[in-house]
Amino acid sequence: APEFNLPAVHKEGRISLADYRGRSPVLLAIFRGLYCPFCRRALAQFGTVQDKLLQAGVESLAVVATDLDNARLYFKYRPARVPIVADPDLITHRAYGLPQPPMNEQTMQAIEGLRINPTGELPEPMMPMAAAAALDRIHGYEQTATDKRDFERQGVLLKGQFLLDSAGIVRWANIECGNEGLPGFGKFPTED
Repeated sequence: APEFNLPAVHKEGRISLADYRGRSPVLLAIFRGLYCPFCRRALAQFGTVQDKLLQAGVESLAVVATDLDNARLYFKYRPARVPIVADPDLITHRAYGLPQPPMNEQTMQAIEGLRINPTGELPEPMMPMAAAAALDRIHGYEQTATDKRDFERQGVLLKGQFLLDSAGIVRWANIECGNEGLPGFGKFPTED
């Protein structure tokens, strides 16, 4: 697994992948910025399996693609149950090969034809941007200038999860849309 060393959101200091090496396996979840309601929801879902993962001897670590101050402000009011690092420069996204589809006419047409309800909270499947706006309203989330900047910089950036053994070898990976294509956009793996 590619090494990284990023600032911790939940405490002072930095966290690197080397911190886990030789100690325990780790489930690494890499997310878009906090502008993404699907990612905010998946982070909360990720926290709900933390205890079961620990019972299985697996630690958890989340990476969120925003600056440290923005992440700390958000998680001050919505504490996460997993350790989180901030990666505004998308170091981990690139190192782990997470796709960033080009925003061309073909991609836009595919997105416009897509209807999603990945969290099951919407009354019906909607276009991704409409679904995101509806989830923001449901959750009472107001986009900040940092969120808008992150969205403009990241575009359509996919998220992923990687199970690394204690030697740092990737033993399992899940890339958003990797199995289902575009209908998998916004989904997070089940607890199983």
